Amino acid sequence: MSRHNWVAMGILLACGTGYAADDPLNGTWKLDTPKSYWSNGKFPKNMSITIQLAVKGDQIVYHSINDTNKAKPTGVDYTATIDGKDYPLRGSDRYNTVSVRRLSKNQLDILESKEGDVIVSAIWETLIASRSFL
Repeated sequence: MSRHNWVAMGILLACGTGYAADDPLNGTWKLDTPKSYWSNGKFPKNMSITIQLAVKGDQIVYHSINDTNKAKPTGVDYTATIDGKDYPLRGSDRYNTVSVRRLSKNQLDILESKEGDVIVSAIWETLIASRSFL
């Protein structure tokens, strides 16, 4: 049985470009730091992340750049089927697999794990009226 050490997080991202009509999560999203949080209260004040999402049918293609440390930006990439199963994730020392499950048309449940232990649990939600991503 795996141990579940995780931090739930809510991240509000503002849509930048490419807001596709076929799925409300498609597009390029930029972190809205004042409206974002981690459940442990230790959300970095200067955190900077940009996420590119493409949802096509039951597949999600994810690419992010975290440039909080301007001298050493990092990135994460994965392609996963939206079925709740683990898929490989590249670019992170903290986790090496991701599972994605659709909760509704505007919500995804994301689990990022390392060796079977959940490290990050997040629910992504688009707020259509404000074109925001929570």
